[in-house]
Amino acid sequence: MSLTRALSQSLLDNLTINIIVLNHQLQVNYINPSAEVMLATSHQRCLNLPINEIITEQSKDITLEEALKKGHPCTKLDAHLILHDNQSIMADYVITPIQADSQTYYLIEISTLEALKISRDKVTHTQLEGNKMLLRGLAHEIKNPLGGIRGAAQLLERELTDNTFKEYTRIFIEEADRISNLVDQMLGTNKLPQLEITNIHEILERVYQLIAAESQGRIKLIKDYDPSIPELRIDAQQMIQALLNISRNALQAVTETRVDVPCIRFKTRIIRQLTIGTTRHKMVLSIEIIDNGPGIPDAIKDTLFYPLVSGRSEGTGLGLSITQNIITQHKGVIECHSQPGETTFSLFLPFKE
Repeated sequence: MSLTRALSQSLLDNLTINIIVLNHQLQVNYINPSAEVMLATSHQRCLNLPINEIITEQSKDITLEEALKKGHPCTKLDAHLILHDNQSIMADYVITPIQADSQTYYLIEISTLEALKISRDKVTHTQLEGNKMLLRGLAHEIKNPLGGIRGAAQLLERELTDNTFKEYTRIFIEEADRISNLVDQMLGTNKLPQLEITNIHEILERVYQLIAAESQGRIKLIKDYDPSIPELRIDAQQMIQALLNISRNALQAVTETRVDVPCIRFKTRIIRQLTIGTTRHKMVLSIEIIDNGPGIPDAIKDTLFYPLVSGRSEGTGLGLSITQNIITQHKGVIECHSQPGETTFSLFLPFKE
């Protein structure tokens, strides 16, 4: 291999954009490591396969394959691509015909809409931080008079001899404590995670057992674990709380509505080369909690992780806000995808590099 060709190969291998090279018969000649991650397959498995066996496009206008057959340069934005394992992604792609060795090749550059997602996540993060600052200010204004009310009730209780009136002061004290605790929950935990090497499946087993006990056999629980996942540094108690909040929401979703076979699936996988915020991680733990309930109402999808947002009349709307805070403190991210019949909460936690 010449120096120029070796350099070209090295450049393609190290690009973070997804690259697929096809021959004139639209068969795969090369995919770079980034595309291997996107397709969840290897270069060797794809070699010489027709492009439509590894990736197709759902479109009312010209599709990826049709564009390739025309043999002209093509750029398409917001394309709906279907991968070989039936996973779908939204992406932009560019097709560039290339002449080499008297042959025509096609270079396909695929950019998943991750950059847009990062930008959207930044805006969401800024909004949430603004809300937290507002809540902290409100908390200060609420808890100060609460402390005065509680203290006055305690002093009054000491002066009273009639137990009937003491019962009223106890109510003042208990309600002041309840409101104070509610304010603390709204703010989320400020306690830094106590990180220890932990097996994530031990955490999930604990959550699984609690949900199994609470559901009393009314639902089907499925474990879909990748046993090869290594241990990682997390706060076990905080992670149990985070996963339990999501799982209890799923339990309520499938038991409070008509579902033929109510089901919750706990799934773990390894994701490679994933960007969280602005940092690209080589290896990330993916935890998914999937239920087959009615889905999340459209009205609250965009504000799902805000404090006091709930789809149930009796819900406090604090569980997911607390969960997001815990995952954020672990340098991770939480996402939700929901439609009627399936809601998936995905937690992504980076391994220390």
